[in-house]
Amino acid sequence: MGLFGFGKKEKDKMKGGLEKTRTGFWGNIMNTLTGSKIDDDLYDELEEQLILADVGGEVAIKLVDKLRDRVNEKGLKTGEQASDELRDLIADEMRPEAEMDLSGTPAVILVIGVNGVGKTTSIAKLADFYTRQGKKVMLAAGDTFRAAASEQLEIWAGRAGVPLVKAGEGADPAAVIFDTVKSATARGYDLVIADTAGRLHNKANLMAELSKISRSVKKASPEASLETLLVLDAITGQNAISQAREFCKAANATGIILTKLDGTAKGGCVVAVKQRLGLPVRFIGVGEGIDDLIPFTPEGYVEELLPRQWKH
Repeated sequence: MGLFGFGKKEKDKMKGGLEKTRTGFWGNIMNTLTGSKIDDDLYDELEEQLILADVGGEVAIKLVDKLRDRVNEKGLKTGEQASDELRDLIADEMRPEAEMDLSGTPAVILVIGVNGVGKTTSIAKLADFYTRQGKKVMLAAGDTFRAAASEQLEIWAGRAGVPLVKAGEGADPAAVIFDTVKSATARGYDLVIADTAGRLHNKANLMAELSKISRSVKKASPEASLETLLVLDAITGQNAISQAREFCKAANATGIILTKLDGTAKGGCVVAVKQRLGLPVRFIGVGEGIDDLIPFTPEGYVEELLPRQWKH
């Protein structure tokens, strides 16, 4: 995603949405570093604070080891100097290898995840975001298993001002998404965002269903590109990541939407996601408004969590 669509409005939203996180556990990290001399006690304290901030033990140890190496290489003496290096190390940890591929005709984003993580609202927010970027967006109600799923999405589609293709409860999701991609192609739409069932599938069923959907996208439009974004709830943090590992493998996910970041004082799971799931965070949810899903940038995130101007 890079800095696409990331202006002052998004920066302000990130700042406001991360207030609880910045003043919570990450504030403790800044307090640990500010005005401190660099010694083994500082590293131990920093490792503990990173774990408490939900970064996870493995990532915390790795970051502190790298920080120790950097400090020794550069001959740094103060906690403030170390905090600059820590910012760079955390941003590096979260940086994606490539941008999202939205080059297809149309581009297709499948949105997956268990019920209750904010999947439906994230789809509407994605639609709103890309509409504001000048793209023509169409939604597909591919969750045909949950009662009222398509009705809920229809309400949100109305708020986002985008068309929705839906079918009756129990219809074949691949067929709904096939029809949507066909319609979008015929009508010159740029982007299809498709809901999928939020059930806890067994791995074989999930793979089979998403594989069928993927084939239906290519059958509807051989020129389509496909991204699969997994929605995770930041409040459940490391638990969400643990539950997502098998889901990710089975679903062939390509990126993460992390919701409800405004509701946690920890927020470190953002750092852990790429390390533990091997997937970049593409968007973060920082509020309940339709424009409160913003593109994720590692540098912007770190600057808000560990501000350069810090007062105890």
